[in-house]
Amino acid sequence: MLTLNRLVEERNAVKILEYAREFHGHVCPYLALGVRASLIAMEELGVGRLDHSGSVDESVLAIVEVNSCFTDGVQVTTGCTLGNNSLIYLDLGKTALTLVKRSTWEGVRVYADAEKLRKYYPPDAMELFRKVVKERKGTEEERRRLWELWEDIAYTMLNLPKEEFKIERLKVAPIEQAPIVESVRCAKCGELVMETRTVYINDKPFCLRCAGEIYRAVVGRGIVDVPPRGC
Repeated sequence: MLTLNRLVEERNAVKILEYAREFHGHVCPYLALGVRASLIAMEELGVGRLDHSGSVDESVLAIVEVNSCFTDGVQVTTGCTLGNNSLIYLDLGKTALTLVKRSTWEGVRVYADAEKLRKYYPPDAMELFRKVVKERKGTEEERRRLWELWEDIAYTMLNLPKEEFKIERLKVAPIEQAPIVESVRCAKCGELVMETRTVYINDKPFCLRCAGEIYRAVVGRGIVDVPPRGC
């Protein structure tokens, strides 16, 4: 089986989407949009998918503006992931990707407009989406029909012309590489925690949860504060 790096090199969007299906769990229009936007940005910027060296050095960064299916398409295609510190999430709620070369801080931003792309959807697709996904009230038959439509639309999204996207070249302000920090043991729960995520009380280190501090989390609606609840 061809590797993802080779598939990206060959611009084999269909095969990339099959990898994305395994990663994401299903195929849908915005997963495919993430693949298509990534391939456009990579071509415009003249870069390939991150390899071993690139992922360690964070040589290419993907900046996404939404936490949706789109972002999983970006991660699979570019190789920039949350775990290798090459994916940056801006909580802006826009279907957009900026791909950046760390060496020059040159970037390409690719934005997809949902209203502009609605013409590619069959007439009943959005009504089914409302019932099945937004309201969670669809019948099994309606669910099956939606997923069939969703896959069909997804493969259409893979072949969208560049003109359907807003593509901008830009310079990005330098972004620091992920620091390597020491871990310390929480004085209450006994678990190791990054030193930068500790609070000292009476000269003893506590994780944010045990210290009763507010911390942050990425959930479906974006970045939210998590109230204190203790260990």
